[in-house]
Amino acid sequence: MKLIDTHTHLYVEAFDEDRDEVIQKAIAKGVNRFYLPAIDSSYSSRMHALKKKYPDHIQLMMGLHPTHVKENYQEELQHVSEQLADHEFAAVGEIGIDLFWDKTFLAQQQEAFDLQIQWAKKNDMPIVIHCREAFDEVFEVLEGHRSASLSGIFHCFSGTKEQAERAIDLNLKLGIGGIVTFKNGKLDQFINQISLKNLVLETDSPYLSPVPFRGKRNQSDYLIYILQKLASLQSSHKNFPPMEVILVGNPTSNPHIHKSVSCMP
Repeated sequence: MKLIDTHTHLYVEAFDEDRDEVIQKAIAKGVNRFYLPAIDSSYSSRMHALKKKYPDHIQLMMGLHPTHVKENYQEELQHVSEQLADHEFAAVGEIGIDLFWDKTFLAQQQEAFDLQIQWAKKNDMPIVIHCREAFDEVFEVLEGHRSASLSGIFHCFSGTKEQAERAIDLNLKLGIGGIVTFKNGKLDQFINQISLKNLVLETDSPYLSPVPFRGKRNQSDYLIYILQKLASLQSSHKNFPPMEVILVGNPTSNPHIHKSVSCMP
């Protein structure tokens, strides 16, 4: 069975010394498709070059990351608009609101988030959402776009069960990454009550490495550890429908493993 890393920054500097080795290692372990979210205009050429080198394995997204919404955000948004017009992308992302470090550009982040959702809906594309310390603010913008044409992924979901259900009600899937393996991540308290059809797997590499690699550089082949943790949590839930239970073990030989593997809409 082939696995999909729905969120990985393979083009960033952390992989400059061994990028090809990392990609080949992941492919050898069954992770053969990678979805790359954008950050800002400075990374676009790197993304396109990697897509050109691995056309059968890599899909790109385009968007302005909320932590890169600064004084020049309008120029950056113009770049996103031009990229969407000139190239084919799998999604608009990653976009959203991040208030963890700084609230200086909250209004601009909200404006950028709203505008990029409009572009996604206009082009019938899913969105990939970044949300950190900003669930209320993100949901406020999303509610203004509630419709059948809104779809996508709540990347690196770290919220509560209630927030998970609210996201799903907005036609969004939950991106499950290394946090599910953390003792203090809290996802393990309810994620087995969420249907697998609403979950997708991601690494967010090089960030948020799963246990037992926490604190080290993350990479796409570590998706297996996220999958195994999710499998153990799902199979422990007695009321979970049998056809959606994942058994812990070799992901490539498990007949039910495909239930946990979702690609970009």
